[in-house]
Amino acid sequence: MTPPAPGRTRPRLRRPRLGLPRKVFSQVLLMQLGIAAGVAVLATGLFLAPLGQQLDDQAMRRALAIAEATAAAPQIAEDLQRTEPAADGPVQLEAERIRKATGAEYIVVMDRRGVRWSHANPQQVGKVVSTDPSDALAGRDVMEIDNGTLGRSARGKVPLRGADGAVVGAVSVGIEYDSVRARLLNAIPGLFAYAGGALAVGALAAYLIARRVQKQTRDLAFSDISALLAEREAMLHGIREGVVALDRDGRIRLLNDEAQRLLGLGGEAVGKPLDAALGEGRTADVLGGRVTGTDLVTVRGRRVLVANRMPTHDGGAVATLRDRTELEQLGRELDSTRGLIDALRAKDHEHANHLHTLLGLLELEMYDDAVEFVGEAAGAQRVTAEQITEKIHDPLLAALLVGKATVASERGVTLRLCPGTLLPDRLVGPQDLVTIAGNLVDNALDAAAGSTRALVEVEVRTEGCEVVLRVRDSGPGVPTRQRELIFTEGWSTKESPAHRGRGIGLALVRRLAERQGGSARVDDAADGGAEFTVVLPEALRPRINGPRDAVDGPRDAMDGPRDAADGPHSTADQARAIGEAR
Repeated sequence: MTPPAPGRTRPRLRRPRLGLPRKVFSQVLLMQLGIAAGVAVLATGLFLAPLGQQLDDQAMRRALAIAEATAAAPQIAEDLQRTEPAADGPVQLEAERIRKATGAEYIVVMDRRGVRWSHANPQQVGKVVSTDPSDALAGRDVMEIDNGTLGRSARGKVPLRGADGAVVGAVSVGIEYDSVRARLLNAIPGLFAYAGGALAVGALAAYLIARRVQKQTRDLAFSDISALLAEREAMLHGIREGVVALDRDGRIRLLNDEAQRLLGLGGEAVGKPLDAALGEGRTADVLGGRVTGTDLVTVRGRRVLVANRMPTHDGGAVATLRDRTELEQLGRELDSTRGLIDALRAKDHEHANHLHTLLGLLELEMYDDAVEFVGEAAGAQRVTAEQITEKIHDPLLAALLVGKATVASERGVTLRLCPGTLLPDRLVGPQDLVTIAGNLVDNALDAAAGSTRALVEVEVRTEGCEVVLRVRDSGPGVPTRQRELIFTEGWSTKESPAHRGRGIGLALVRRLAERQGGSARVDDAADGGAEFTVVLPEALRPRINGPRDAVDGPRDAMDGPRDAADGPHSTADQARAIGEAR
């Protein structure tokens, strides 16, 4: 053999490994065959064990029956009493006749001394028996398997009685034990044939079951299945998407950690029907397949979710959930920022026009007209802001409405507050009211834009701790048949922008209102268009006893008018308020 080159190691030869095969099909088949063979062997052994005892018992009973039949013949008892034992005596002759007729190994007739009067071997006649006859001579029947002069045999012994009923001797009959053993051995081949047939049927059934298991497991090894299960658990509980698996009856059979977080469910929901775990609503309809499509938007609590559902071959389904709440908020902040940029751009054009007008007045030396023009321009800016801040004392909502008024002016829509509007600075959750108002005003601006005398009116009233918000527009209104659909997640008549979907705003409005025990509805406005009404029963903190806080009523005169440069809120404050509101 050529030695390996220097610096190179000889590859190790793999030794064959003994043990079970790796494939599930092979392992299941071997185990099934082993079980079938073991059951066949066990059944055969359990059958053979009592069979030998049964054959022994049958042989002893047969011997006893022959002995009883022999002792019942009255001639034998009379011949025993009046003759002597002899090889050609009447007792010997009668006993041999019976032995040959019954097929017994021997029939021994003895007197009370145990002397034989008959035997299969005539030479034994006149000799004492080799086994103890006392039980039979005492009047008791005996069945036993014992060794005698002719070898091992199954025996039956009965007393022999005279005409007066007294015991005058005994009759002992033996059945050759080899015949019993032969019967047992003759039964074994047939028994093995039956066991082999049962084993063959079991092997066929094992093969069919193993083939089915092979198809279902795709011929994988147990180690592969274990690894796949471990990977599945790690993947399901590690990904940042919710996964919900349903069976064919609509019961939840799997919820990963993210799905439990997004849906607000616990591990106890597994095994429950989907509608019972989630309750009625769009989320249950989407996951249950009653609403079809891809990337379906639904709202669960305060979360905006995107769901996709894929049926499985067994009639169930797997649904995935993505949390798009932050993306939706970013999209709305982007929309608000764009609106603010458009408003600033409009103000920039308007400011440039004012400067050009002012420059012209100064060049024409029309100084009084220039002063009057500057005063009117500054006053117009202050009027809208002061009207809002005098009636809306919550800074977030006031900043939102000031920003929306600027956007409305750019879009050719008049945004104004109704005369009865008054909101104290006692809101429990101002962010929720800002979100509600922002969504309703945005929709109202979209509806009113382009209409004749485009107008959006906002009304905020309080009754105790209850806040009622109404937003009216001069748009085309909402058809009666669609007044409930517009509050459904994912329903919209507008084209979705690239960065986010539509059909979420009004659904959030109703969800936020209902979460506080309130309501949201839409009706026809008095002058045409739509009127959205949101009622929040516990939106205000109770009033503190004593003098009213300055923020709870008109502003203190000491505050004085705001500087025109500052405005009601700075642009940064407006942007921050709008971002938080959306």
